[in-house]
Amino acid sequence: MSRVKDIAIKCFRDEAQAILDLIPQLDDNFDAAVELILRCRGKVIITGVGKSGHIGAKIAATLSSTGTPAFFINPLDVFHGDLGVMTADDVVVGISNSGQTDELLRFVPYLLDHQIPLIGISGNPDSLLAKYSTCHLNVKVEHEACPLNLAPTSSTTATLAMGDALTCALIEMRHFQAKDFAQFHPGGTLGRRLLTTARDVMRTNDLPVIPPEMKLGEAIIHVSKGKLGLCVAEKDGKVVGLITDGDVRRAMESLQDKFFNVQVEQVMTRTPKCVSPDTKITKIQDIMHKNKIHTVLVVDEERHLLGVVDHFSCMF
Repeated sequence: MSRVKDIAIKCFRDEAQAILDLIPQLDDNFDAAVELILRCRGKVIITGVGKSGHIGAKIAATLSSTGTPAFFINPLDVFHGDLGVMTADDVVVGISNSGQTDELLRFVPYLLDHQIPLIGISGNPDSLLAKYSTCHLNVKVEHEACPLNLAPTSSTTATLAMGDALTCALIEMRHFQAKDFAQFHPGGTLGRRLLTTARDVMRTNDLPVIPPEMKLGEAIIHVSKGKLGLCVAEKDGKVVGLITDGDVRRAMESLQDKFFNVQVEQVMTRTPKCVSPDTKITKIQDIMHKNKIHTVLVVDEERHLLGVVDHFSCMF
């Protein structure tokens, strides 16, 4: 293995260890921080300088996308009019590896005067940031992954992990669900999958519908022509059953010479899986997976066939 790969592996191990080392450092301050954010009636304002600021911006974005209104602000901007965005209803999260960053500490008196809670995140539990924080999260690391032990590497990774831990705890405490996540991600594949319904993807044209009295010899032709690998049995305009190409093959094996003259209703599934047109694709995927099927029928309240959704329709 090349030397550069060895360096990469050491970096991975060092940063992974830095995250694991956070576990024994977790204490009641973490519970307090989660509780502060849960009770927050305003916004979560995250701030930090340099690399800590970049990590803070990511944490703010993750919180916002999971049900906790949050945004990042540069401490340098705070001294040029942006202090006005902070109110007593807010919670401020200050990030500084040393806990002694001057730009961050300069507006701590303002927070204290206005009784705005401060969650400090630093690698120094004896720092001024830790001293004046409402609660302090310790992200101390033994050394940086940087070969010179200078560039923020393990420390920023540990801070990012702490932010993710806060987010995960808040997701659980808020009972945040996948459908809620979709509301904040409407433009991506995940959002489309979580918001799309059967109505949006179901096939409605040239549906392979046959009467239950039809002989299997004729039904097999309709199954083939329908290009869905199935036919829907209807009586008086209502779904009464489903026959698939698998049903046809099994009937051929069991009935042999009698196959062509047996009626569909004798081998069809009388309780096919049906959903309403407003059923989410995620729910349909669960139904398909649980029942090991590839197709569901879309019906109205009176079991009139509206469409068919197959597993290909759910793949996006």
